Amino acid sequence: MKMHKTIFEALNGASSFLEENGREGNAARLLLQHILQTNYSGLMMKMHEPFAVQHHQQFDAYLQEHIKGRPIQYITGIEEFYGRTFNVDESVLIPRPETEELIVGTIERIQKLFGEKKELKFADIGTGSGAIAITMKKECPNLDVTATDISEAALEKAKKNAEQLHAQITFKQGDLTTPIANEKWDIVLSNPPYIAFDEMKDMSDVVVAHEPHSALFAEENGLLLYRKLAENLPAIMNTPALIGLEIGYTQGEAVAGFFKKSFPNADVTIVKDINKKDRIIFCEISE
Repeated sequence: MKMHKTIFEALNGASSFLEENGREGNAARLLLQHILQTNYSGLMMKMHEPFAVQHHQQFDAYLQEHIKGRPIQYITGIEEFYGRTFNVDESVLIPRPETEELIVGTIERIQKLFGEKKELKFADIGTGSGAIAITMKKECPNLDVTATDISEAALEKAKKNAEQLHAQITFKQGDLTTPIANEKWDIVLSNPPYIAFDEMKDMSDVVVAHEPHSALFAEENGLLLYRKLAENLPAIMNTPALIGLEIGYTQGEAVAGFFKKSFPNADVTIVKDINKKDRIIFCEISE
């Protein structure tokens, strides 16, 4: 990219450059905010300031990385989730806005199911960056939170996020319910890998080439881990209890079926996301 005199010129040029190379033009703004260590409104106020040479070099390097497919969040090392900043890298899935809806729905149901019960045992299975576990601890301080992941690298990233955000969480390494099988739980949330392997061909190269496949894909057309969770959770849930799962938009009936079979007396509901797609399964166990 050519040199630009002002931040405004740099942003315009970069947006066009990205679009010409098949990327979202808005990514340029996010990269520029990161370089200048400012937010959207701060960037708007700086638009007619000179664009420093060292910033131009960094900006150009970031743009080249993104054109090659590396996600913005991995370039900047951060992503916002539920109003907080989480550190991310290629060892963890980038937190999605849809997962915030899992948090909202869980908080609503906690009051209904548990009333004024002071301390509740909460587990986040497959925590990744720790976004779900940390957010729930910050929003509901009375929760006794444990977060698990099969990936040691993911757990290290989640621990760093918990320290940075001052969230007291117990971390355990292992697959699905194995690390928490010797205790009883009031609330279990999970956003497990749920994409079928044959869907990979239709996905963005930005996702497939950079985000961890172990956090994206699952056997049995993406349903394997839901089936296993439905089989394993009855033995470790208290009564009352709440289970919440993020799902792929085509998986609602199948995953609901697993949990209706395992918890025949529970209230199992499919919740749509803001885009009117099936996105969350809640299993409320009240008897």
